[in-house]
Amino acid sequence: MIVHIPNVLSQEQVAHCREVMNRAAWVDGRVTSGYQSKVVKNNRQLADTSPEARELGDMIVAALERNPLFITAALPLRVFPPLFNRYEDGESFGSHLDNSVMQIPGTPYRIRTDVSATLFLSKPDEYNGGELVVDDVYGSHAAKLPAGDMVVYPGTSLHHVNPVTRGVRLAAFFWVQSMVRDDGQRTLLFDLDMAINQVNQALPNHAGVVSLTNCYHNLLRCFAEV
Repeated sequence: MIVHIPNVLSQEQVAHCREVMNRAAWVDGRVTSGYQSKVVKNNRQLADTSPEARELGDMIVAALERNPLFITAALPLRVFPPLFNRYEDGESFGSHLDNSVMQIPGTPYRIRTDVSATLFLSKPDEYNGGELVVDDVYGSHAAKLPAGDMVVYPGTSLHHVNPVTRGVRLAAFFWVQSMVRDDGQRTLLFDLDMAINQVNQALPNHAGVVSLTNCYHNLLRCFAEV
């Protein structure tokens, strides 16, 4: 399931991110890659232990906690601290699969990467190329979203970032361990929750909404691992 989540950050928050990133030091993006990803990765990142990355990561996590669409789509149990990357001058990231388990830096904790997320911090007209392309059984899906918007997609997906041929592409990226590890089950719950909201808007306080909500939570009890 691929979901576009608009307005995760306000424009003021995006501007703050960019101001902080513009004065921060950047390192080779391959420092956080596995063996195979290193071969196809060509970008730069903020060091994950830098004060800039931690400040902006905390702001993003706080925004995610207030975003009902993200909660519904990802059903988060644990969120990996956001990382930040920069592409320019033809930089790209070839087709790859994210590591299935990630160690949280500076801690003994690991998370299973059920859901991958990219939060765009540059406006689409500020750069050429740079599309995030996610492959699934229905083909390839390209995302190049407004600054402050995010796309989430299954961590099991092959994906790549097209070369940036003009301007600079800035983004945050991270992973989520979901309460529901199976993407098909998460999709079922997401579709049901969206339908409940639609029925509630069309028929406010209808008794059927309570019954449907009960079904949703009983399914979540069956699927969840907490």
